[in-house]
Amino acid sequence: MKKAIWSVLLLLACFTGFAQNRKICRLGIKYDISKNTQWGIGRPVITNIIPYSPAELVGIKMNDVIIAIDDIQTSELSREEVDQMLNLAGKTEMTLTIGNLKNPAKQILIKKECKKSNAITEDQLATAFSMYSLETTSEREFTCPFKTTVTSDPVDFGKFETFAFSAIDENNSELETTINESIEKELTKKGMSVDIDNPDILIQTFYFFDKNPNYKGANKILVEKEPTYRYNFLHSKMEPFPFLSPTAAEAEAEYLLQFGFRLIDQKEVPGRILWECEANELLESSYHLDDYARIHAPLMCMQYPYVQYQRRVPFKVSAKNYNYTGINYDIDRMELITDVDKNSPAYEAGLRPNDVIDRINDHKLDNTAEELTAAYKGFITNTMQYRDPKSIFTDANGFKRCMFWDTFSYPQIAEAFQKPGNKTVFSYLYYYAPYINPSGNNACTFKVKRGKNEMEFIVRPTIRRSMTVEIK
Repeated sequence: MKKAIWSVLLLLACFTGFAQNRKICRLGIKYDISKNTQWGIGRPVITNIIPYSPAELVGIKMNDVIIAIDDIQTSELSREEVDQMLNLAGKTEMTLTIGNLKNPAKQILIKKECKKSNAITEDQLATAFSMYSLETTSEREFTCPFKTTVTSDPVDFGKFETFAFSAIDENNSELETTINESIEKELTKKGMSVDIDNPDILIQTFYFFDKNPNYKGANKILVEKEPTYRYNFLHSKMEPFPFLSPTAAEAEAEYLLQFGFRLIDQKEVPGRILWECEANELLESSYHLDDYARIHAPLMCMQYPYVQYQRRVPFKVSAKNYNYTGINYDIDRMELITDVDKNSPAYEAGLRPNDVIDRINDHKLDNTAEELTAAYKGFITNTMQYRDPKSIFTDANGFKRCMFWDTFSYPQIAEAFQKPGNKTVFSYLYYYAPYINPSGNNACTFKVKRGKNEMEFIVRPTIRRSMTVEIK
């Protein structure tokens, strides 16, 4: 078993020596300094938004350009200076000027989320204990064989606001309509609009699917290989597909598929190809082009207008559903509540900072991070027999034996969660799941000590759900 499975908990055990009153504030964004002359050149471009963060709450989106921070132009700043301005000590509010395909420059007031430096949140704990519920919480990666080409001209994609599609081939009208609808949906979400009469961009699609004339049979060594998983935006989950690895030989593929589309300039230099994305797939069985377009057009459009990879685009998918009470734990003393989010379920129930948790749902909480780490490792090993081998996948940390729980073993799994030696106190994060709590009652009981008093609180958590897909 790989160390990565419990590395988060080991990290918690090493977080010592911070001043109790020091705070860490965050906006909830990841960004690059763009080198693309077509989008945000020299400025920060948002590459990911953390769910439930201040950035998400104020509506910042992926590919947004940070034009200015408190009226200071970011084009005049280095990466280090941008970092400093976004993380100035003692400054919890700032005004960001954001540009995207919908608004060239919009000012947004954003207030940072601040936590004590020794606090560990339930969001972080859900990641640390994800093997309790891989059905709801995991990080996975996949790569698509996309080839993305952008004009070498220093043209600003932000000036192209409208689009239309080239004429449909009447012999394939149903397929091409599906393809066009899939692309239109993504571009309109980015702020562009359809203009049939006078578009800034003309979209031209192309596709091919047929048997491979050079097929020589499947690679027998790889017959029992892990399926190829990709994210399906239509179903909001990772799914297996009949695609071979991009490194496979073409002769191993029984079918070949090509799908792509290009954005052609109609505004400044008519006929110039501004942006093009093409996928060439090797398949081990038949597949429908319309399904491919519906599932992959969203992935392909993630690189418009900001291209990060010209070939083989790597994606990371983070799924996380967990019970949120609003409690923040002390990473040096896990039973101590360092903070409680205002208006959270725990706050409404009466829990407060400096309360010491004795038990959560009859699970004792009196262990160090190191002890919890060791118990978690043992729990994973000892319960592997209750997992479904048909659901096996490799997670983003490279652990190859990730599997969902076997639905027929739920009683045994629930029993394992109850064993004191497994120290599964943080299984309350997934208390709504039948393989942890067969009763279906999601109310959590917290027994705490407040000074010399012993108290009991019933907390009814809310389930926080998030699914993020980012270009890695």
